[in-house]
Amino acid sequence: MGRIGVDLYPQQVGVSLREVRTFAKFLGGSPTNVAVAAARYGRRSAVISRTGADPFGEFVHDALRGFGVDDRFVSPVAGLPTPVTFCEVFPPDDFPLYFYRFPTAPDLQIAGSELDLAAIRSADVFWVTGTGLCQSPSREATLAALRERDRAGITVLDLDYRPMFWSSRQEAREWIGRALPYVTVAVGNLDECETAVGVREPRAAARALHEAGVELAVVKQGPLGVLASNGKEEVQVPPVPIEVVNGLGAGDAFGGALCHGLLSGWDLEAVMRFCNAAGAIVTTRLACADAMPTESEVRTLLEEAGRA
Repeated sequence: MGRIGVDLYPQQVGVSLREVRTFAKFLGGSPTNVAVAAARYGRRSAVISRTGADPFGEFVHDALRGFGVDDRFVSPVAGLPTPVTFCEVFPPDDFPLYFYRFPTAPDLQIAGSELDLAAIRSADVFWVTGTGLCQSPSREATLAALRERDRAGITVLDLDYRPMFWSSRQEAREWIGRALPYVTVAVGNLDECETAVGVREPRAAARALHEAGVELAVVKQGPLGVLASNGKEEVQVPPVPIEVVNGLGAGDAFGGALCHGLLSGWDLEAVMRFCNAAGAIVTTRLACADAMPTESEVRTLLEEAGRA
């Protein structure tokens, strides 16, 4: 549930948007990418979101169906354009994003009255993002969905802190804090964890997330890999070495892999290794949704990394 739109990515790498001449069009939006990634593994997935009533909105529906993602819960908003997002690509670690979705976007107009609460209750995994809490009515709809879900199954909050969507970090912490008691899994990088619980050190952040009611805390540490704690077991898994083309979308690939691994019942270390490898593969490709790997691709990379 949450952000959706169109990514327009430059076909010239290592130059500013001022100099870029051509772009390629892709499906985008973090939770949408997660749904696509899960579908790559044969999972049945759907997105709850909204688009503009425009050709880009029609493209979004076409793309979702093409990826095998159910689009029945994606509805149009009259008078608002489908958001577009541009990026600049400066490998290996600089990928500025430019969001064209202000002062609001259709996916922030999700209303609680239009939610299919039965579908939300019955899903094996329900995934929401911090960005969905940044503005009304999406904020209230997200919290209503989480309350209805009431920690059933695997209920995930991707902390997903984007400073440009909030008036302050403190405002984000307040609303994320209201969501945490309703989720079983929280995922975020060090900055996002600091925003959510006020601490940046990985183990302290995991403890704080547990204290907020989260069962599984996943703390991404960039080049140091990922720390995962379920309150009884803690694992720290290094990243898979890779030559980066575009780092955007790696976190969403991680998220789709996390859904797949948890649903498969793998042990915690195996899940994290699979997630890291899935994210690494996407960094070698330009796009986000289109770049999501299959399970065989992830397994192949893990085998190659094990032999290295």
